[in-house]
Amino acid sequence: MSQDYLYDSGRHEIEDHPHIRERLAREGAASLSDAELVATLLGTGMRGKNVQELARDVIDLMDASGGLSPGTEKLGALAGMGEAKACAICAALELGRRLYGARDRRVNKPADVWPIVAHWSDRKQERFICCSLNGAHELIAARVVSVGLVNRTVVHPREVYADPITDRACAVVVAHNHPSGRLTPSIEDRDITARLKNAADTLGIALLDHLIFSSEGYFSFVEHGLLEPPGPD
Repeated sequence: MSQDYLYDSGRHEIEDHPHIRERLAREGAASLSDAELVATLLGTGMRGKNVQELARDVIDLMDASGGLSPGTEKLGALAGMGEAKACAICAALELGRRLYGARDRRVNKPADVWPIVAHWSDRKQERFICCSLNGAHELIAARVVSVGLVNRTVVHPREVYADPITDRACAVVVAHNHPSGRLTPSIEDRDITARLKNAADTLGIALLDHLIFSSEGYFSFVEHGLLEPPGPD
């Protein structure tokens, strides 16, 4: 029977998981989930918490930070992290932001949004995400607005539009994952879309679309006639 840990002079090391490294080498980093990428960076867990559980705690904290780095202080406060691991995560996030950030990616159709939000599809709870766009429909930022229960999330228009207003965004696309994998919108999904559309009209911000997504694909409210696309200015 395999064990979660190997021991060396009292230090708690993760058991070797070569399949993750092999997949990364064979298929590239894009083949790994967010949690697997974080686990690769962390390398070790702690007594009572393996590296995959620690990686999930880090992911939850990152999601709750609205698309920004949580910082070394918050990361270091997680049980099993410590300063070295926290610094490694923050350094990786900053390097990715500098070199490969999604900022300025242009959104012309729903298919352009899915790659921006798809990495949230493996979350066990719903994440409601708002993508701020400038006048050319280039991405300013994609942020988690709310984290919900297993099968629903509660979100208010003021929370959705707070950051786009600060961003001076001209348009937004909202999206949320369905942990069940089903892409059919619920009554609540339709209701929040209508509320967000009314608020957007009042604020003078164009609500371009609402996407429900999973790892397999997405459902577009506009493509299915459930949201009227904004007309030309």
